[in-house]
Amino acid sequence: MTIRTARPNRGQPFRPRTYCLKKLDAIVVEMQDPKNGVKGSEQKLNVTTIPHAIAGSNIIAWISNKMKTTTEEAQVFGTMLVAYGYIYPLQNHRKLVMCNDSSLYRFQTPYFWPTQQWVPEDSDYAIYLAKRNIRKKGILEPYEQVDYNHLHEWLNHKWDFIVMQATEQYKAGRDRNKADRVVFDCQERAFWIVNRPPKITFDQYRRVNIFYQQAIMRSKVKSSVSLGALVKYITSYKNHDAFLAPCVPSNPWETDHDAYWTLNMRSVDVPTKMRVERWSFSLFELLTDLRGRDDFKIFLKKEFSGENLAFWEAAEELKWGTASSMSAKAETIFKTFLAPGAPRWINIDGRTMGLTVKGLEHPHRYVLEAAQTHVFMLMKKDTFFRYLKSPTYKEIQKKALSPEAHNFSPAQLEENARNRSAGIHPIILWQQEEEEKAKAAAAAAPVDVKAVMSKIDRKNSAVSCLN
Repeated sequence: MTIRTARPNRGQPFRPRTYCLKKLDAIVVEMQDPKNGVKGSEQKLNVTTIPHAIAGSNIIAWISNKMKTTTEEAQVFGTMLVAYGYIYPLQNHRKLVMCNDSSLYRFQTPYFWPTQQWVPEDSDYAIYLAKRNIRKKGILEPYEQVDYNHLHEWLNHKWDFIVMQATEQYKAGRDRNKADRVVFDCQERAFWIVNRPPKITFDQYRRVNIFYQQAIMRSKVKSSVSLGALVKYITSYKNHDAFLAPCVPSNPWETDHDAYWTLNMRSVDVPTKMRVERWSFSLFELLTDLRGRDDFKIFLKKEFSGENLAFWEAAEELKWGTASSMSAKAETIFKTFLAPGAPRWINIDGRTMGLTVKGLEHPHRYVLEAAQTHVFMLMKKDTFFRYLKSPTYKEIQKKALSPEAHNFSPAQLEENARNRSAGIHPIILWQQEEEEKAKAAAAAAPVDVKAVMSKIDRKNSAVSCLN
């Protein structure tokens, strides 16, 4: 028998642990504090009582309260803790996510934390699979069976030792009480799910193959054309690049003067000339700047053609909104823009309309992607250029501000540093933006003329009765 020395990399490659993992360690330790941490209790799992189990909703609530963030962001952070192996699920082991419900979780023992820099070897994984094979009487998960067969072939020269170790660990586990045995099995399985994840499936390979086929079929351009476009792009954005041009009136990080931020706020009445000039570069730049989008809405309102932009915004809200409100938003969009006789019906081609309406039967984040792209191209080819030639844009160009550069002396810079004002918390800014969005949506809602006329008729009839 030949013992091969070149061992293939069947697991995740070892990567140096970064400093951010130390921060995660501190947060997880704080979460386990008896007084101020997440409260755990005994929970029933099938017929076994598991100590110190925690519901996912309690973990997310603690993270949200501790970090002063939204529930969605707290859930993402909790999912990161599960993916790194600090918290493990007691029920669905292969689903390494944090669910905001009554799903049970436990804190992983520090021995399995990634900061321990324990490199999982093939022999350790082989012992774990052999032990599971004994306990499950040869019935493993499909991907585990494949790994088991590969390791049996690769480590054939010491397989007897692996089986002996697995047998001893299995016997030692049987001597524990049932709750401890279930907890240790969950801990071990969670560690190996993180460090030896399931292999990619055939369906995933098929999707990757389709993606690369589509990428190959995309049209190509000559190098001279692409370089010319790159030069044109750099020429346009040269004065707007913070590395190539200074901030006007001054860089607030250097001078402690917040005039730059004040002039470029989202809700400013009169923007700067640099900001208005950037709107003319492309429709994407115009819609990305919320102040420019508001000005574009004024132009569309004068032309009675605001449906396309309203649909584009609704599609963006569906794409970046919460998963819980996805079905309700999709239904509202369908009734408002796509249904026959909709109050703000948009004009798109029949093929795109058919695909979109069919996709809305099972809505997801990108179900409106095709229709949104079609509407965006319509605005880009027609409405955008008419806006740049309109009195609305020319008027905002005339009103735009040209702030003069600050030339602070060293003494003035020290004075600015001493008088530095406290910043506004991002949550407050986010709440203000949400309130403005709600007001704008209420103002842009279609008016039911019949309902208004019936209300007027009722008032007139009531007045005539009194008289």
